[in-house]
Amino acid sequence: MTEKRASKFEIQDNVEIQDKEKNFVSAVIYIYNDEERIRDFLGEINAVLNANFYNYQIICVNDASDDNSLAVIREMGKSIAGTVINVVNMSFYQGVELSMNAGIDLSIGDFVFEFDNMVMDYDTNLMMAVYNHSLTGFDIVNAAPKKCGRRTSRLFYTVFNRYSHSPHPLRTENFRVLSRRAINRVHSMSKTIPYRKAVYANCGLKIDTIEYDNDLSCAKAQNKETRYQRKEMAADSLILFTNVAYKMTLLAAVFMMVATFGIGIYTLVSYVTEEVVSGYTSMMLVIVFGFFGVFVILAVIIKYLSMLMELVFSKQKYTIESVETISE
Repeated sequence: MTEKRASKFEIQDNVEIQDKEKNFVSAVIYIYNDEERIRDFLGEINAVLNANFYNYQIICVNDASDDNSLAVIREMGKSIAGTVINVVNMSFYQGVELSMNAGIDLSIGDFVFEFDNMVMDYDTNLMMAVYNHSLTGFDIVNAAPKKCGRRTSRLFYTVFNRYSHSPHPLRTENFRVLSRRAINRVHSMSKTIPYRKAVYANCGLKIDTIEYDNDLSCAKAQNKETRYQRKEMAADSLILFTNVAYKMTLLAAVFMMVATFGIGIYTLVSYVTEEVVSGYTSMMLVIVFGFFGVFVILAVIIKYLSMLMELVFSKQKYTIESVETISE
């Protein structure tokens, strides 16, 4: 799958040239209202790739930004010499997961850098450290900050890891490197990926994570639309990849069973020791046993719904407006 590296140093016309990787790499970058970060971020990414790889591509996925992000991308594409930038313009805002799926489908690299955001709270040398680590036998290598600023993220990962059967616990990550084998494996499992990190963790390939010291002040604030989309994704992921919903329904069924026996005993005792309205005992027994039956049936239904959702997610769902190729 991978080619051997070039020799450490090649001498041409008595000039010492630092070696570069012969593997073709792709960098897929998610962009949504990032006009203030694009210039610096693309400049840094291109500098690292140009210095270390003979062949590479940069794919910017513009998730229907309503600021000047697209104009800045076009400007950068024409100003960076020798670099071609592909831009995937989503038809409307679709969130990071579907947008990144579109970008990855367009990538052709032997290895793919995934950047879920344009927050660069790490040294650019980390990119090559993650890539080089992937060459040691790991198909997926994540770059994860040691500090996570959002309590909601920590809560989500705690619940997810507690109730999923994933062999690799999930956590906040900034970017990752995927081998082409990992991408092919994931695509063979599903045509679209509702939550990439969960699917990656369960693809059966070797995964590792490199931690780095991060600066929380670099974090990007989320707008209302992004927060809503992330909540929806979190809920879908918990239902699809964990048994949280089934456990909660089962717990409710057990609670109703206990309540059923309690109310049943109370009803029988009242019937024996007190005067009750005719038919009261029978009615109460029917009600409590009926509720118990409803919750048991609901637990079974949710179990089957989780299976049906897997079939629903096998459909392609993202929508692209256009794809641009920008060069000097």
